[in-house]
This record gives sequence, C-alpha cells and structure tokens, in this order.
Amino acid sequence: MSKASDKKAEKVTTLADAIARFVPDGASVAMGLCLESMIPFAAGHEIIRQGKRDLTLVGPISDILFDQMIGAGVARKVVAAWVGNVMMGSAYNFRRAMEDKIPHPVEVINHSNFTIALALHAGALGVPFLPTYTSIGSDILARNPDLTEFTAPFTDEKMVAVRALTPDVTIIQAQRADVYGNAHIWGNLGSGPDAVRAAKHVIVVTEEIVGPKVISSDPNRTVVPGFLVSAVCEVPHGAHPSPIQGYYNRDDNYYAEYHKGTKTRADFESWLARWVTGVKDRAAFLETLGAERVAGLAVKKPAYAAKTDFGH
Repeated sequence: MSKASDKKAEKVTTLADAIARFVPDGASVAMGLCLESMIPFAAGHEIIRQGKRDLTLVGPISDILFDQMIGAGVARKVVAAWVGNVMMGSAYNFRRAMEDKIPHPVEVINHSNFTIALALHAGALGVPFLPTYTSIGSDILARNPDLTEFTAPFTDEKMVAVRALTPDVTIIQAQRADVYGNAHIWGNLGSGPDAVRAAKHVIVVTEEIVGPKVISSDPNRTVVPGFLVSAVCEVPHGAHPSPIQGYYNRDDNYYAEYHKGTKTRADFESWLARWVTGVKDRAAFLETLGAERVAGLAVKKPAYAAKTDFGH
C-alpha cells in the first residue's frame, strides 16, 4: 500500500467532529452495548452539547446515559431493555418523560435483554428477523411491534420472530485502537460486536490509540475490524463513570450523586450545566471531576492474561 493510500485509510478524528458528521438529527444510535461497563458517556455528552434532536436511542442497559440524553431533550424514541440507575433504581428524567412529558414525550419500544440482543444479531447477519422461544406468554409482545408470534416451519411450534435492528450509527467504547479503527476490546462484550456489524456507521471511542503492530499482535482481541469503522476518537476516561476493564473502575459515588442531584427538573438542569453543557469536552469534564478522584479509580490489582504464542 502506498503512503498516500495508507494515509487516506486513517480514521482518527475528534469526538466532536465524529458526532457532527455521523450523528444527524433523527438518527438511530446504538450505545451502552456492554451492559454496565464501557458505556460511552463522553460521546453521549457530546451529542447533548451539539444539540442533536429526535434521536432513537438503542441499547440493552445504558445505565444513566440514556436518562441524561432524555432529560437533555435529544431523544424522540428509546429502544431498550431497561433505563435507570443500576446502582440506585429510578431514572428521574425517564420517569418525567413518561409520566409528565417533560421535556417532551418519548416513545418506548420495550425489549428484554435477550430480544434486543437477537434483534442486533439479526441486523449483523443481514436477515429480517430471528426466531426464539423467549417472551411467549409475556405482555412484552403486546408492547413491542417488532416481536410477533408465528408458527415455525418444519415443527409447527409456536415461536416469536424478533425483527432485525440496524442502527444508523453504533458508538462503541474500546480499550485501544489503531489509526485505522481496528479495536481491541476485552471483558464483557455484551451486544457490542453485533451492534457494530449491524450499523451503517461505527464510531470507536478508545482510551488510547496504539500502533497497528500492537493490534495485530493479538488478532483474537480485535473485536472491531477497521473496515467497518467510520471514525476513531481517542478519549481517555471516555466511559466514566462506568468502568473499563484494565483501565479504571466504576465511580459508584458518581451514580449516587447523580441520583440525589437530579430528583427535580431544576436539579437536573443544574447538574447538566455543571457536567455537560458547561464543559467544553472530556478533558474539561475530568478537570471538574478532579485529578485525585480520577486517580482513585485506577486499577489497584492488575490481572494479566496468560502469554499467547501466535507463531507458526
């Protein structure tokens, strides 16, 4: 490959530029795909700062990120298994949107963790639906138009068809990536690999950008192949307050503080001004958080994988 073509293949950009380019108003955005870890909070905050509107938020368990985006008015629709505060329970902005239409009404498509995983898997496979036995007999079928009972061919069994999900963009958090978007992720992968393959565009938010040789040294850990990636953004502590295995731990106090500090609409607006709209970027967010607190989240006891030989 020539130096010119090699340079053109590089996908490094700022998070602000990636959001501006690949997350237009009205887009469906998959985030928070690794359950309680590696939630791309920095990307969600940038979406809020840019004033995006009418988004469809897709994800199994987004923890408080979707609650923040709902409260900021960026979401028109939520396709999810759960919205709340994993540590504390209620998500106040979500409740206000559902009960009082504040700041505006939000449509909800109700999934279980398993059905949303199947929907993204179907999208990744390029098929219109996948069959399952789950949800039969539950009231989730009545609340989700993308789930429907049918009689299976060959066996005449009653099954459920789960419609494929194909997000406009998937935002995935990674431990490390190269300039071409090839990304190493380890720990709980959740629906991340399928959401990457189901989406029209992929933004990788990575703790660090490393050389291609680091990525190629462990191909089995390359969960995100670069040819699927539209942009790669280096954002240290981009998942805070959620954890990234091997980099930093979960900030439990932050979740408790958010719960306490967002009970009313006025409380949330003050919180938003301090932590999101009132800071320029993630670096400014970390300054507000404080160096001592950031350092206190560092991994205390490393646990390294066994050495692997890919020789031949």
